[in-house]
Formats: sequence, structure tokens, C-alpha cells
Amino acid sequence: MSEEQQSGTQDTFISHLVELRSRLVKASVVVLIIFGVLFLVWPGPAAIYDFLARPMMAALPAGAKMIATGVITPFLVPMKVTLLVAFVVSLPWVLYQLWAFIAPGLYAHERKLVAPLVISSSLLFILGVAFSYFFVFGTVFKFINEFAPKSITVAPDIEAYFDFVMTMCLAFGVTFEVPVVVVVLVRMGLVTVEKMKAIRPYVIVGAFVVAAVVTPPDIMSQLFLAVPLCLLYEVGLLLAPMFVRATQAPEEASS
Repeated sequence: MSEEQQSGTQDTFISHLVELRSRLVKASVVVLIIFGVLFLVWPGPAAIYDFLARPMMAALPAGAKMIATGVITPFLVPMKVTLLVAFVVSLPWVLYQLWAFIAPGLYAHERKLVAPLVISSSLLFILGVAFSYFFVFGTVFKFINEFAPKSITVAPDIEAYFDFVMTMCLAFGVTFEVPVVVVVLVRMGLVTVEKMKAIRPYVIVGAFVVAAVVTPPDIMSQLFLAVPLCLLYEVGLLLAPMFVRATQAPEEASS
């Protein structure tokens, strides 16, 4: 490789790094702005954490409360919850910055579908978090607290509760992205729909393995994660051919 080619390659790499930094800064600024609004204006960290704790509080005996074992935990945990909510609210903008960074390497007929991918990815992630909060938490917490011996006083620590909730919300949010992952893999030509159908049994086994790793060691939590993962995989297989046809270049469609 000549010196001019090496210089051009280095300049291209540096320009990509500059563009990536710019996209990360833009995404971070919006997250921080939304965090500031949630923290200073409405509804406030305490109210947000109370909302997050509602499924656990509903499952606890009457009059029971969660505890904070650290000195500054009552301040730090609501702050972390507020930052997490700010990230979820700003997720469409964050994903748009990601796709905008990738878009220059796409063809014109592929770039027009950046918006649908951003919207669907955001909605699916939020739907996964909502499914975890409104359906899974209430069922799992009620089952665990009813299973606990009567001689035990259930008083969860707020930091441990936040870590558990964050892990579960992230797991369900990522799980609900499975259709997007399947569609993108098929469109990029990395795998065919027929191959994805052929490996369906391995996907089912993998879904239960993943559920066993990221969820509590009770069968209900594992089923709540593994079953939607398998169903969403099938949804991705149904949507992939339509997406491929919609993003075909004119010469591909004619051939």
C-alpha cells in the first residue's frame, strides 16, 4: 500500500471516530436534558422510585416497607432510577444517532428505512420493559412472597431491588428486539430465512438457557422470558421476507 493510500485510510478512520464522538455527544446531551427535567421539574426522583417500587409494595404484607442499608442509598438509588427512565424516554433519539452513524454506508433504498427501524426498535424495547413491569413483576413478587415462610419478615433492600429491576427490564427490553435482529440479519445476507427456520430447535433451547441465566431461579420468571423470546423469533421470520422485498434495489427487484 502506497503512502497516499495509507494517509487516506487513516484520514477516513479519524473522520469516522470524529463522527462517532459527535453522535455520542448528541445522544448524551438529550439524555442529560431529560434527566434534568425529570429531576428538577416533574415528577422528581422520589416519585419515580415509588412508581418503580409499586409492584413490590403491592406484594408485601400490609404496612411493610423496603429498607435502605447504606447512608447515601436513599439519595443515590432514586437518582439512578431517574437516569434509567431518562435513557428509556430518549431511546428513539439515541437509536436515531446510531442509525445515522451507520447510514452513510448504506444504499439510498436502504437509508429510507432507517426511520422504521428506529421506531420499531424503540417501541419494542419499551414494550419489553412495560411487559416486565406491569405483568412479570407483580406475578413473580407475589409468588415469591407467598412462598416465603411465615417466620420471615420480607423487607427488600432498595439497592438490591433496583439492581434486580434494572436487570429484568434490560433482559426483557433486549428480548423484544429479537424481530429486529432477525430482520436485519436476513437483509444483510448473513443468514437466510430457511436457515433461521432450520435452527429453530436450537433457538428454543438457547432461549431457555438465557432465561435461566438472567432471571431469578424460579420457573415462572424463566417462562415469562423464554416464551416471548421464541414467539418474537417467529415474528421476525414472518417479517423478514417482507422487509427484504421492501428494501430491494431496482436491479435486485428486476432480477
